[in-house]
Amino acid sequence: MHPLIMTDKVPFVMEHANEAQALLGPKDEVFQAIETELKVALIPRGEELIIQADTLEALELTKQVIITLQTLVKKGARLNESDAISVIQHIQVGKGDELLEHYERVVFTTNKGKPIRAKTVGQSRYVRAIERRDLVFGIGPAGTGKTYLAVVLAARALKEGQVKRIILTRPAVEAGENLGFLPGDLKEKVDPYLRPLYDALFDVYGVEQTNRLLERGTIEVAPLAYMRGRTLEDAFVILDEAQNTTKEQMKMFLTRLGFGSKMVVTGDLTQVDLPKGKASGLQEALRLLEGVDGIHFEHFSASDVVRHPLVKKIINAYSTDLT
Repeated sequence: MHPLIMTDKVPFVMEHANEAQALLGPKDEVFQAIETELKVALIPRGEELIIQADTLEALELTKQVIITLQTLVKKGARLNESDAISVIQHIQVGKGDELLEHYERVVFTTNKGKPIRAKTVGQSRYVRAIERRDLVFGIGPAGTGKTYLAVVLAARALKEGQVKRIILTRPAVEAGENLGFLPGDLKEKVDPYLRPLYDALFDVYGVEQTNRLLERGTIEVAPLAYMRGRTLEDAFVILDEAQNTTKEQMKMFLTRLGFGSKMVVTGDLTQVDLPKGKASGLQEALRLLEGVDGIHFEHFSASDVVRHPLVKKIINAYSTDLT
C-alpha cells in the first residue's frame, strides 16, 4: 500500500452518544471494515472525521460512504460490518440513494424489537416481488438472505392474518431423501436437514414462541416428501435448497399451490448435490417457467451477499474458475 498522502475531512457531529456508537458499530467494526475495504485511515478528531487515503478516488468514495452511513444512523439504523460493506458496494455502482430508500422501510420487527430491512437492491426487489406475487423464486449464492427474508415475510403475513399457517420444507437429504439408514425416529432423522429453517424461525420469533407455533401446527417444518398429495391453501410455503429437488419433486411441489397461498422457492444452482446425471428441478423450473406471467425469478449475485466480506470474494473466485 502506498503512503496515505491525501487527506480530507467530513463533519462528525452526532446528536447523541448512542448515535456515534451506532456509526462506529460494535467494537468499531464499521470503521474497521471501511479502512480494510478502501485502504484508508479514519481518525475522529473532535467534531470532524479525518480521512487519509492514497488516491483521490478512495478519498471521495470514503467521504460518500461516511455521509451515507451517518444518514442511515439518523434514520435509526444500527450498523455493523455487513452494513458498511453493503454501503460501499452500492456507492461503487452508483446506487447509494437506492440503499437509503431500502433502509427507510422496516420489513419486520422481531420479538426482541430488532428491525429487519432489505440490505441490497436485489433483496429489496425480492421483498417487493414476494409481496406482490404468489410464486417467487430466489436463486443465488449463500449469504444473500434468500431463505431468511422469505421466513421473515412469512412471519409478517401470519401476523397480519394474510395466511393461517407457515410451511417450511426442503429435501431431507441431498440424494433423494433416503432416510432409512439414519438412526432414530423420523423427527430425529430429518431435523438435522431442516436446522437452517429452525434457525431462521428462532431469530424471528424466539425459541419459545417458535416452539408454541410448531406445537399448534401453525408452523410446519417438514421434508419435501410430506408435501405429496396435499393442497396447500391459506399458507405461506417456502421450499429451501430447491437445487436438490428432482424434476418430478419440483413439479409435485409447485402444483400444491392452493387458494390464498404464497410460495417462495430458494436455491443455489452452483450447489447441486444430486447424483451425477440427475437433473435439478430448480434448473428445469428456471428453463420452463422464467417469463411466465405471475411468476418472479430473482437472481442474486455476490454483490447481494451480506455475510462476512470474505464470502463474496470466495464466491467470485469460484465463479471465475468455473467459467
